[in-house]
Amino acid sequence: MTQTASLAPGVADAPTATGPRRHLPYRRLLFALAVVALLAQMAVAMVTTAVRQTPTVDEPVYVGTATVYLKERSLRYNPEHPPLGKLIIAAGVAVAGPHLERGFPGDQSRLGRHLLYESGNDPWRLMLWARLPVIALTLLFGLVVCAFAYDLTGRVGALVALGLYAFSPDVITHGSLATLDVPAAGFVLTSVWLTWRARGRPGVYLPLAGVALGAALATKMNTLAALPVVLGLCVLATWRGPRARALARGAAWATGVALIAVAVVWASYLVVDPRLRWTPPAEMSSLHGLRALVTEWLPFPREYRDGMLIQFGKEEVVRAGFLYGRTYTGSLWYYLPAALLVKTPLGMLALGAAGAVAMCAIRRLRPAAPYVLLPTAVLLAGAMTGTRDYGTRYAIFVPLFLAVAAAALIVVRRRWVYVVTGSLVTFVAVSSLSAYPYYLPYANEAFGGPAKTHLWLRDSNVDWGQDLGRLADRLRERYPDERVWLFYKGSGEPSYYGIRASDPLTVSPDQVHGLLVVSDSAAADAPLAALIDSSEAIDEVGHSITIYRR
Repeated sequence: MTQTASLAPGVADAPTATGPRRHLPYRRLLFALAVVALLAQMAVAMVTTAVRQTPTVDEPVYVGTATVYLKERSLRYNPEHPPLGKLIIAAGVAVAGPHLERGFPGDQSRLGRHLLYESGNDPWRLMLWARLPVIALTLLFGLVVCAFAYDLTGRVGALVALGLYAFSPDVITHGSLATLDVPAAGFVLTSVWLTWRARGRPGVYLPLAGVALGAALATKMNTLAALPVVLGLCVLATWRGPRARALARGAAWATGVALIAVAVVWASYLVVDPRLRWTPPAEMSSLHGLRALVTEWLPFPREYRDGMLIQFGKEEVVRAGFLYGRTYTGSLWYYLPAALLVKTPLGMLALGAAGAVAMCAIRRLRPAAPYVLLPTAVLLAGAMTGTRDYGTRYAIFVPLFLAVAAAALIVVRRRWVYVVTGSLVTFVAVSSLSAYPYYLPYANEAFGGPAKTHLWLRDSNVDWGQDLGRLADRLRERYPDERVWLFYKGSGEPSYYGIRASDPLTVSPDQVHGLLVVSDSAAADAPLAALIDSSEAIDEVGHSITIYRR
């Protein structure tokens, strides 16, 4: 069967020069069933993963802030991120109905811990309900990936793109957590897709693109890098006729999209607190220079601009990093590309790269190249300038756009292309399924798989505090009467899960005897490294926590 491509929205299966193609109802039914099947397996993977994982480092902050949004209509917590992502999380929190006394005086980290472990709430139930809205949104973004690829290449290409998306370990991981990374990236992708569709009907799709762009800006501030790209694509999408007239028309549309996006950001704050009661935190550092000037002139609420200043202040902190077995101080500009090589399935890397080349080389697909490749390049370049070398979650948009780019290969109408593409998608699926349910520490086969990820990367790439519950089960089942020394790097409360342990860093090394349990993200720290060197690894939990005997 020959698959054709179309660059006009809604006509991906148009007749070609070789003759009209008949699309029988059963083919449409099979396509729909395939889409449902791919999203269903993704949903099962995300929900079953979410049920077993204890709170990761960032989740209690967002869940606590969402609870304060619901109960107090206050913006005082987590100002460094806009409200929309936490409002999405709040939809699940509202169903869980947690108890939290008004006016809690602690900081945002203390708030999350207090909500989960000190207020009489069930943290398992609360975290599941907080994660479910993000899971649902991640599935909807899968439909966007499918629709984008369908517009470009037709049904086969759409299934290729959706298959890569639905089996992406990074997307499954962060799409099943109550965090902001996947929602922000998905809204950017949606705005770009709607801008692409606006080539045919700008009056319908560009206002929607403005809403999606505003939703991205109202979820995470790092999506500001996408703003000039999407506005430029608005000009490109409406470019018709003489240059001067086309430029004026495009500028008018881009201005309208920008105004809608700004309105969405304002609305996200007003939904939380219509009176916008805001007192800047006392510890907020002052900022001068170009960044301060640009921030001051942005047409966003004061709360948003102050949040940007907080983010800029965090970027100035010098941190320790870990990459490919080496600990370093500061940040590496190439950290994210290097980490993506570890965390992205090999088949997805190959198909995404080949699809990008095809998109640039094949004439009929070249108009789509700026819409798929430019946002990816700009967002990745922006993320690479950051100083927080914590994980590929800062570049979670890459697998989304890479999946769409991979669909371009289907336009190369050769049987061997179909065979190779199908084989690589299957390879991705097998690689992903073999990691179940430990998607967070996933590494591809070239780097040894999930069991070896901690040798290459740290932090949210492998160990984000997600396996405290599994550790409790392991200690209870295999080591019920042993003395435990625990260094856990996460936001969970060990005692809540029945773990009775001491901190090995509070006593002299010669007193540490029994089981030494260490989060892999902390294993390279100097004091722990000395203890580990004189211990024997006997077990591991979730590829993120190692148990030593000492």
